[in-house]
Amino acid sequence: MAKYKHYDYSQDVLIPVSLKKQLMPGTLEFAIHHLVDTQMDTSIFDDRYKNDETGRWAYDPKILLKVILLAYSRGLVGSRKIESACKENVTFMALACGQQPDHSTISAFVSSMRAEISRLFRDVLLVCEERGLLGGTFFALDGCKLPSNASMRKSGKLSDLEKKKERIEKRVEQLLKEQVDTDKRDDEDEGDAGGSSGISNENKQIEKLQKEAERIEKFLKENGAKIGKQGREVRSNITDNESALMVSTHGNIQGYNGQALVDSKHQVIVHGEVFGEAQDHHLIPPILDGAKQNMEAIGKSEDYFAGKTFTADSNYHDPTNLKKCDEEKLDAYIPDKRFRNRDPRFHNERRQRRKRVGRFTLADFKYDQSTYNYICPNGKALRLKVKKTQADG
Repeated sequence: MAKYKHYDYSQDVLIPVSLKKQLMPGTLEFAIHHLVDTQMDTSIFDDRYKNDETGRWAYDPKILLKVILLAYSRGLVGSRKIESACKENVTFMALACGQQPDHSTISAFVSSMRAEISRLFRDVLLVCEERGLLGGTFFALDGCKLPSNASMRKSGKLSDLEKKKERIEKRVEQLLKEQVDTDKRDDEDEGDAGGSSGISNENKQIEKLQKEAERIEKFLKENGAKIGKQGREVRSNITDNESALMVSTHGNIQGYNGQALVDSKHQVIVHGEVFGEAQDHHLIPPILDGAKQNMEAIGKSEDYFAGKTFTADSNYHDPTNLKKCDEEKLDAYIPDKRFRNRDPRFHNERRQRRKRVGRFTLADFKYDQSTYNYICPNGKALRLKVKKTQADG
């Protein structure tokens, strides 16, 4: 008969954990721990607490800041996920020194630290300068589209939102009329449980639509038309009116245009900001102004960017941006959208593009018998992907 090792889940096991030894030098969590403890002035948070004599003891802002920075670096954004990490992940437990802030504490701290974030960012920037991580000669600007917690269905010009409210109100009137007719029919059979359930669902739907109509009406009363850079009205959003409709690599999103100016030596961000506009045509002035403020805060001169190399892609090629680069005396390289048409290095590409006007035909694809795949004109293998369905389709 086979013999197996005995096990007993009721047996207690004591596992000693040294929190300090979990933060190993050379790791990101150690760097965050060291920076927050020794380089960041977290006393800027003291004024928000009023528990000197009475009230509950608060979590130290250093603990919250360490946990949040590590969570963001690992892609944990939601406060509930960060709360779980502080209870289940040894690294987070060590960084929080065994404390377990709940999601409401984390969320309230993050949402209220807008005024302090610039000062904390400059503290880190000063450390980078002291360690020689900033080259100070070459800077690059780029951005990405970030989704906000707002629905595109809540967007539109004021006239569109007004029409939407009217449609919702008509739908409510229709449901109320249907409910009255249903009540009359159900008078003959009051014990119909199914009918009671149907009326309950209709009431919930009516209540939901009424709240949505009231929300739109309140928004229209409190907000005027949102005017874009071109002087024309653009789409407003009831949930987050500072956000905008943008085209990203994942399709259309309601969100923000995140921008980062990077020092080329070690890819250190010297300024970052988000904007509620999709285009990059007017974003260099605020980015450079913000970067100048950051550099002046760590002891650099007012004309720090004069003569420095600056690069950005063709989306930034606009008179407003070019004028700002000239005012700051930057050695700027920003291609216009038609630079490929003039550059001889792209001559073959243009010729191939002209040759490929229209649809591809079967002759444009090569069949590889060894792999049983077709090769597209771009040299990529087209792999067959089959999705199983039910017999009825």
